[in-house]
Amino acid sequence: MATVPTIRLNNGVEIPQLGFGVFQIPPAETAEATRTALEIGYRHIDTAQMYGNEKGVGEAVRDSGLPREEVFVTSKLNNNRQTRDDILRAFDESLAQLGLDQLDLFLVHWPLPTVSDYVARWTVMEEIYASGRVRAIGVSNFQPEHLRDLFAATEVRPAVNQIEVHPYLANDEVRAFGAEHEIVTEAWSPIAKGKVATDPVIAEIAAGLGRTPAQVTLRWHVQRGDVVFPKSVTRSRVEENFAIFDFELDESAMAAISGLDRAERTGPDPDTFAFIPQ
Repeated sequence: MATVPTIRLNNGVEIPQLGFGVFQIPPAETAEATRTALEIGYRHIDTAQMYGNEKGVGEAVRDSGLPREEVFVTSKLNNNRQTRDDILRAFDESLAQLGLDQLDLFLVHWPLPTVSDYVARWTVMEEIYASGRVRAIGVSNFQPEHLRDLFAATEVRPAVNQIEVHPYLANDEVRAFGAEHEIVTEAWSPIAKGKVATDPVIAEIAAGLGRTPAQVTLRWHVQRGDVVFPKSVTRSRVEENFAIFDFELDESAMAAISGLDRAERTGPDPDTFAFIPQ
C-alpha cells in the first residue's frame, strides 16, 4: 500500500495530501463508499454539514478498526449558520453526527460576502479552536481580499483554503497568496468534473506513462503541492485515484497541463455565491 505524503499546516498538524471527498454521495451510500476508501488506503476524509452525510463518514471510520489518530476527518460549517450560537451548535452537531470527540479540521464553507459577515463567523471558529475540540481551522472558497479582512481583525490564521482547482482553473493567484501566508491550498473539483478524461493534451501525457488522464491530473495537483480530493463510488476508480505515488510528471508535462488554464469554473464564483440552505 502506498504511503500518502503529508503536509505540515501552519500550526504543526500534519494533513495527508490525498483525501477522499464525499460531496454528492447520497447519505445512504456514504458509509460504504468511505469504508471502501479506507480499505484501499485513504486516511483523509472530507465531508461537510451541507452534504448531509457526516453520519455515514463517522460510521465508516468506526467500522474500519483503524486508530482514530490515523484518520484525518474534515467537515465544514453550513452557510445557514451565521450567529455565534448557531455556529457553536452546528459544530456540536457535526461531532455528534460523526460520533467523534474531536475533529481534525473544520472550515467555513463559503465566505458569502454579499450576505454575511465572514469575519464575525471566523471569530467563532477561533473560539471553537481554542476549546481544543478541533485540531485546525480553515476556510473554503475564500479570495485574497476575504483573507486580508480576516488577517486585519482576527488572531488565528486559517490553516487551509479549500478552493476549486483543476487544469482549466489553475487558480494560481489564490494559491500564491495562500503560500505567501502559510495557508495550504486544498483542491476541490480536481479533475474538472471528469472533463480531463477527454482532454487531448492530458491523454497524450497519460498514454506515454501508461496511466489514465485522472491519475495524471491528480499527480499534477500533488506535485504542485496542494491537497487533493478525488471522489467516486466505484471501487476500481477509487483504487485508480489512489495509485498516483509511484510515478512523476516531468517539467514539460507539468507545464503542458498548467498551460490548459482558461479560468473556467465548474462551480460558483466565491465573490457572488450567496446560497443559504433552508
